[in-house]
Amino acid sequence: MAMMVGVLNAESSIIVDNQTGRVLEDIGENRKLPTASLTKLALAMVTIDWSQIKKGNLDETAIVPEQAITSTGGINPLGLQAGDVLTLRDLLYCCLLASDNVAAVTLADHIGRNLPNPTGLDPVGNTVANMNALARQLGMRHTLFLNPHGLDTPEGQARPYSTAADLARLTRYGYSKSGLAFYVSQTSREIHIQRGATNLAFQITNTNKLLGTDHIDGVKTGRTSSAGDCIILTSEHTPDVVHQGDTILTTPRRIIVVLLGGTNREQEGLGLIQHGWALYNDWAVKGRPAKSSNCL
Repeated sequence: MAMMVGVLNAESSIIVDNQTGRVLEDIGENRKLPTASLTKLALAMVTIDWSQIKKGNLDETAIVPEQAITSTGGINPLGLQAGDVLTLRDLLYCCLLASDNVAAVTLADHIGRNLPNPTGLDPVGNTVANMNALARQLGMRHTLFLNPHGLDTPEGQARPYSTAADLARLTRYGYSKSGLAFYVSQTSREIHIQRGATNLAFQITNTNKLLGTDHIDGVKTGRTSSAGDCIILTSEHTPDVVHQGDTILTTPRRIIVVLLGGTNREQEGLGLIQHGWALYNDWAVKGRPAKSSNCL
């Protein structure tokens, strides 16, 4: 695909039509890179799939395990404590909006106890195995998840990775299912934590500061020292409607942007969205041609 020049500092990026998977433009779409908290999108999809396929109830509660505190190095913006009780739905909001790592481990621990576990992995490891199984199912051939949150692994240990193209595949999958689009479009959400006999209410704010700008309505942000600034964005415009006699043809219009290894995810991400819609409009004028060689 053609590469942009002078638009951003990211190590890798991609712009994709959600409807067809048509790659409108990319820079190093298959470059394996750390993805920070974009990892939580895979955790969310394993959870949502479990709730829909296995009739799991997102209103059921999970207890924050001690492991969730110790394994995340104290990176805990919500101040969750071992023994706190939250619904799975609120844990999803904590992961997707506040990007809370303790919430991610708690959710993975709970879901991993309910998913099939033929190899006898620990619950969190079982959830991560299911995240990797979903990646294989979606053709994410350049992706390896090693934890549910995307934090950098210690020096000398194996490191998780994915690519802009693979994360676009995951995002398209997420938007083909019910649930995810609503979660990630919320600018804020009140969640409840049961701590002993006390019910605590917290208002959490979405880390995606671009929501509402240029029709942006998702998806997820990420940042670590090794991953740099990362972001997945979607933007939806009014569908195209064409009347052909008695037939009405409606074409949804949504683009996906994935940016990895950036320096300013809001500025660079917004630039990619605006550039993406210009590319989309040029493509639409030509009749939206799409073939397997230029689609995800």
